Amino acid sequence: MDEILNYELLHIASIVITVGNIVALLLILTGAYLLLRLLTTVLRRSMHARAVPEGRQDSFLQLMGYVVWAFAAIFGIQSLGVDITFLVASSAALLIGIGLGLQNVFKDFVSGIIILLEGTVKAGDLVEIDGWVVKVKEVSLRTSRVVTREDNVVIIPNHKFIEEKVINWTHNATPSRFELNVGVDYASNIRQVERVLIECARQHGDLLQTDPQRPYVRLMNFGSSSLDFQLIFWSNNMFRVESVKSELRFAIVDAFQEHGITIPFTQVVLHQATMPEAA
Repeated sequence: MDEILNYELLHIASIVITVGNIVALLLILTGAYLLLRLLTTVLRRSMHARAVPEGRQDSFLQLMGYVVWAFAAIFGIQSLGVDITFLVASSAALLIGIGLGLQNVFKDFVSGIIILLEGTVKAGDLVEIDGWVVKVKEVSLRTSRVVTREDNVVIIPNHKFIEEKVINWTHNATPSRFELNVGVDYASNIRQVERVLIECARQHGDLLQTDPQRPYVRLMNFGSSSLDFQLIFWSNNMFRVESVKSELRFAIVDAFQEHGITIPFTQVVLHQATMPEAA
């Protein structure tokens, strides 16, 4: 058995790789995999019992996985007879050059670690960044995978979530508040307009109907050609809220036509001056 384990497979300079080294490497990788599975199961149950949010659980377990595999890689390299200290020292200049050339990549890695530790952005969150409203599907070390309202997958560098202004719609508590603007003719009965808007909101299934998230109406402004109203409502359907607003607009137009309420359009009145006839 000793002869088999000591059998040389590769000999480069002072590095000798034997069958025993390969066996040790496989044992380390297998042990890391089993340890990670055990820790994931135990910690998942513990965090679930403490009502830790699902996205926060995934972030913590993902970061723990990176740490376990990093140590497994170090021990695995050492099991092959490679001196890690010597390897790092001999390649220090190369690492500095690579670091200068890959500053943005390292910045994304550091940002990914910060995001995973803080949990400010996690899988399942609905965030607004760069004018996009997106749903986070996965947070990795360097990039995050998100989905837009058009169901397009976008890969975002992690430093965007650290350096730029990000609105996390699901970071605190749902639901979120939204507004819908509509203008009516000055001859309209404003109380009737209020009742019609409230009734349209009550009939939509995605709007909350209980205090303090009950829909209500504001008279916002006396416009140049219309009385400007705003329907305020709360909804849990944040990712598809534009579809909710569209359905509300359809219902409002139908209700206004039924009650004889007019939505005006901008009108321009031109006065033509009459030139005096030449003598």
